[in-house]
Parts: sequence; C-alpha cells; structure tokens
Amino acid sequence: MSSTTTGKQYGFFFDESRCMDCRACVIACLDWYDIPAGPVKLARMFSWESGTYPATKLHLLFAPCYHCANPVCVDAANGAMFKEAKYGAVLIDPAQVKNPSLRAAEAACPYGAIAFDSDAPDATAFKCTMCVGRLEQGKLPVCVAACPWRALDFGPIDTLTSKYGTNQQLEGMPSPSTTSPAVVFKPQMAKKQLVPYDQSRAIQLMIQRPFGLPSPFSSASDLSSVTPSDVGRGTLKLKATSTSDFIRNTQNDES
Repeated sequence: MSSTTTGKQYGFFFDESRCMDCRACVIACLDWYDIPAGPVKLARMFSWESGTYPATKLHLLFAPCYHCANPVCVDAANGAMFKEAKYGAVLIDPAQVKNPSLRAAEAACPYGAIAFDSDAPDATAFKCTMCVGRLEQGKLPVCVAACPWRALDFGPIDTLTSKYGTNQQLEGMPSPSTTSPAVVFKPQMAKKQLVPYDQSRAIQLMIQRPFGLPSPFSSASDLSSVTPSDVGRGTLKLKATSTSDFIRNTQNDES
C-alpha cells in the first residue's frame, strides 16, 4: 500500500479562529522556494463568504498538501509520486515532474494540491514538500514559522490530535474519509452579539443613503435572497480547471 510508512506521520494544524487572512504563510513559501508570480503555489489560502446580513461569515482555509495517510494521488501517479518513510510526506519523484500520469494524480487529489506551470501536456508539476529539507535541520515548515498569528502548528499527527482534537474537515471541504489527511482543524468560534441592536431598524437606515446616492437595496428581502453567484467568492473551490482558473482562485495570495 502507498500509505505504509516506517516513521511517524507528521502533519499540520490550522486554527481558523486565529487566522487573519494575511497570507504570510503563502508569501513565505513563495519567497523561500523562489517561486515567481503565476500558477505555481505550494501552499494556498482560500477565502469565501456565506450567509446573509446579519448572519454573514468569512471562511478561511490554509491549504498546502495535507500529506494524507492514504494518498490516492500516489496510487494514480503510476510511480511518479511516493510517500516517504520518515515524516510521511507525499512527494513527486524529482525525475518524474513531467510525467503525464501526474495529471491523473491531480484529478484524484480531492484538495487540488498538485500545481502545474502551464496547461501544456508536458507541463512541470509542483506540490508542497512539507519542507522536508527544513525538517532535517530541526526547523519548522516555512509557512508555519511565518504565521504571525500562531494560527498554524506542525508536528507528529498524534501529538497534534492530542493537543487540538481530531477534526479533519472544515465547512465546505470534501470528506476526509477516503484519504485521511494529516491535518487537524479548529473552526471559527461562533459569533456573539456583544451590543444589542434592532436589526430591522438597522436595515431601514442602510436603505436611506444621503446626498441623493442610490440605495443598494430596497427592502430586507433583498438581503435574504443573496445566492453564492451574487458574491465574488461564494463557495470554496479547491480544484482548478486550468492555470488561469488556479490564479483566479488564489489571486489574493499575491496582493
């Protein structure tokens, strides 16, 4: 089985309630590996919105490769990928980065962790390496070390689960049951209304724009009829259909 290792399985922890969407993790990764702006990112941050006023929510997701215990990408890669033994990292064979089978591996991965530098058949494939070289030096993955809000942690997955629990899925993500990703998530804390106010009255006041400006909506029902297509990013889209689609989905990473 491709999931067999002789060492510990290492993984990530992401605390959505602490994340400020600063993208320092992604920028640090791009800088450390000297990756130019474009379709190649080894780590990604996704943000999307749901709900309607006053119950709106901004979702955040840190998405490198989750180095699954059962990596279906390895099984689909026809020998171009492997799961290394010491840390449980899922890696592309450096001699196989242009192997066409990596397209099948990309399709199999539910998290869209494999990126290509173009849409050409002979495009070069890239993915998160868990910073194995840094681990060998006793250092953290660069994304984790760069997080100023301490929203990320890294270590043996059994240590992470003992500290943070066993939740492997945030809202909007695919089920972890097939691949068993080496990640633990802490979702956002529920919102609390700290200052009581009349929500209906607030909506009426927002309709009344001064100086002759047009009103953005005419009734409270306009707010409750919002669909995901009305929002710039109304759903999580982990898997891209092309390099341009990938750039569009992760464009905030370069802001």
